[in-house]
Amino acid sequence: MEEAVPFKALHSREYQGHKKKVHSVAWNCSGTKLASGSVDQTARVWHIEPHGHAKVKDIELKGHTDSVDQLCWDPKHADLIATASGDKTVRLWDARSTVEVLAYPSLRAVGTLMAHTAGCYCIAIDPLGRYFAVGSADSLVSLWDIKDMLCVRTFTKLEWPVRTISFNHTGEYIASASEDLFIDIAHVQTGRSVHQIPCRAAMNSVEWNPKYNLLAYAGDDKNKYQADEGVFRIFGFESA
Repeated sequence: MEEAVPFKALHSREYQGHKKKVHSVAWNCSGTKLASGSVDQTARVWHIEPHGHAKVKDIELKGHTDSVDQLCWDPKHADLIATASGDKTVRLWDARSTVEVLAYPSLRAVGTLMAHTAGCYCIAIDPLGRYFAVGSADSLVSLWDIKDMLCVRTFTKLEWPVRTISFNHTGEYIASASEDLFIDIAHVQTGRSVHQIPCRAAMNSVEWNPKYNLLAYAGDDKNKYQADEGVFRIFGFESA
């Protein structure tokens, strides 16, 4: 039996670096780096020692011309990170380039994509590290080949700005949601919609379980008194 975590004895630490509010944070796959995206148009990579008190090093990612609203790491590569911005672009960054003196203190952008005609709201990398998907205010989800930096296909079922996207654990399916009253599940390789989950309100977050085909989702659900319901749901069980 695992020892209980002594939460009451644990503390928070504050990390200052951005000039404006932070919109997104994400850990890399090895848990050694944390990335943060901000309204100040930058992202930062922080080298964190979980049990140490050493001075934290942070590196700035500059290049976006609007807020960095979402970021995610490659699930199989501890140094590759993608950022999505209101400037309609997605950028891929390689943290290893910091070894180049000329690149310090900023990371080198591996690539920049004009991904959509409107702001990019959400981004996800598939668990096999083959593709990343971008959800945008233009109601489209685009799928990109990481190696070739080419758009493979788009998913067009949603009619409102895409708020959230997630790949399942095999990378075979992608879920996306918006203010449309359903969650769309599509086959990654064909782009075909295979199922839609009815919703009663706009969705804010969808997330597949990392091992099973269980999809958690949460939105702006309200009760009969029009107060926030404060619930989330999970789709994928064989019985209710």
